Amino acid sequence: MRKRLLWIALGMIAGVVAVSKANAYVKANTPDKARQFLLGPDQEHVGVRTLQGLVTEFTDVRRAREAELNSRYMDRLS
Repeated sequence: MRKRLLWIALGMIAGVVAVSKANAYVKANTPDKARQFLLGPDQEHVGVRTLQGLVTEFTDVRRAREAELNSRYMDRLS
């Protein structure tokens, strides 16, 4: 179990480093119009916006699933 957690952690760290390097490369080597198209107008907070979008999407899916399960099992109790 510890080995699995270690590999998951290393994979996540490698992913963060790769995305950071790719983001820095895009910022350094693309024209401003292309960069705005890829990263949006707020180029300094791309990571925060991405994380916020993931959390929002997760919350929406979780709430929909909870409502589905509640309706399914509440019908059984009635």
